[in-house]
Amino acid sequence: MNDTLDAAGAGADPAPAIHLRGIDKRFGAIVACDKVELRLQRGRIHGILGENGAGKSTLMKIVIGLVTPDGGEVHIDGARQFIRDPLDAARHGIGMVHQHFSLVEALTVWENVILGEGGSLDRKAARQRVMDISEHYGLGVDPDARVADLPAGVRQRVEIIKCLRRDPDIIIFDEPTSVLTPAESEQLFAVLRTAVRDENKAVALISHKLDEVLHSTDEITIMRAGSVVAHLETSEATAAGLARAMVGREVSLRSEAAALGLVEEIEALAEHHTDESSDAVPALSMADVVVRGSDGSMALDGLTLEVPAGTIVGVAGVEGNGQAALTEVLSSLRPIAEGTIEVAGKPVVTGRAGAMARAGVAVIPADRHDSGCVLDMTVAENLFLIDIERVANMGFYEQAGINRKAQELIDEFEIQTSGPGAPFFTLSGGNQQRVVLARELSADPHVLLADQPTHGLDVGAIEYISDRLRKVADDGVGVLLISSELEELLHLADNIVVLYRGRIVGQMARDEVDLERLGMLMGGATEVGAR
Repeated sequence: MNDTLDAAGAGADPAPAIHLRGIDKRFGAIVACDKVELRLQRGRIHGILGENGAGKSTLMKIVIGLVTPDGGEVHIDGARQFIRDPLDAARHGIGMVHQHFSLVEALTVWENVILGEGGSLDRKAARQRVMDISEHYGLGVDPDARVADLPAGVRQRVEIIKCLRRDPDIIIFDEPTSVLTPAESEQLFAVLRTAVRDENKAVALISHKLDEVLHSTDEITIMRAGSVVAHLETSEATAAGLARAMVGREVSLRSEAAALGLVEEIEALAEHHTDESSDAVPALSMADVVVRGSDGSMALDGLTLEVPAGTIVGVAGVEGNGQAALTEVLSSLRPIAEGTIEVAGKPVVTGRAGAMARAGVAVIPADRHDSGCVLDMTVAENLFLIDIERVANMGFYEQAGINRKAQELIDEFEIQTSGPGAPFFTLSGGNQQRVVLARELSADPHVLLADQPTHGLDVGAIEYISDRLRKVADDGVGVLLISSELEELLHLADNIVVLYRGRIVGQMARDEVDLERLGMLMGGATEVGAR
């Protein structure tokens, strides 16, 4: 077959902008991509749907030149190409907006946009280029703004401008809405639709959210365990069919709507958990809390928050608005400069190692590998990592006793492992999170802080963690749930507060949530009476 032809014959339709043929990629024993076939057509938005770990991001990194495939071919406009690095991809008209920012905070927007370009520096031309792209695509970014001063949603726009500055014909978006408000997400997809229609671009949208791909794409490819399991026109797709293909089993949209990113389904099935002990002492009370960064910046700015016992309070907000500081304070990793914190009615000193845990605050950190566990330790060691004295007998540690108590937790939390002595790194992400949850809850806390507790997990693990959080609240613990996933908050939280630049700018009961108002608050709009 002639490599310059990617169609059945001379009279066939134009070749795809990109045609991936039999792409293979393995990382040791892990199969990331297994003979993947994919076509991106000009003038269309192609959704690539799959659970975390399905292989979709690896596939796109192959297209952009960040990962070299072990086998298969990449064809661009009908001709076979070898993409060696991102600069090579750019020369072929391919650009990618990454999920995680690659910006230098100390630089301005225009400086970030031209960073890495060769040739002489033309400041005026660079600023003008940023303004032209911003105006053309309705992105509204000030070229002279310092990136460190920008909220996460605007930083995402800067990443988009960085991609668009080379005027790519093929654009890949990797989970682009993870740091955007609903209004910003809607605007982004309107921009994409305009670019596709008016400029005949090919767009790939990587996502794990069914609502997102159903409302924003023309066609959908579904990946599972490194393979393509389905491809169909979006007009023919249903949420139930996509969920079944993505997960590989029948899925209850009622019980798993949050894990699948189905906001509308959650809205229709909303149930409110009533707190019958509103007059009781709150499990957690934070009053006028101020936390400053090492550079003097305000991380938490007079934050006032209460978490009643037996309820789940959800914290909504785009990333970078004080969530990390809130978690660090409640983990005894950072002191407060002003304000007070009480747990079950008793004041707690902040910034003193172990003080919060001793007061009854349990924490599921946002990054379990960074601060929630030690990969090279055993499952048993991780289960008692924080409070090893609980398994000591008169100052001595007896391995058989430790393993026996660890096995009890393994059984209770249904942790899939070969035993207490198994290396922690051998567990799947979902089972690692169960170990963290088991360890924190075994201390009988008054408060459970769950920061992004389902991030990076598959649908089954998300459902288990969500059910456990609900049960914890039903058992009388106050749960503070920080999540960037609105679906998760709408599904679990009894009350939702909105965090913006370190302040609570609004709050509402779950059965009173207005998604438009919630999105506006996440974007910085204030409301009368917000604390």
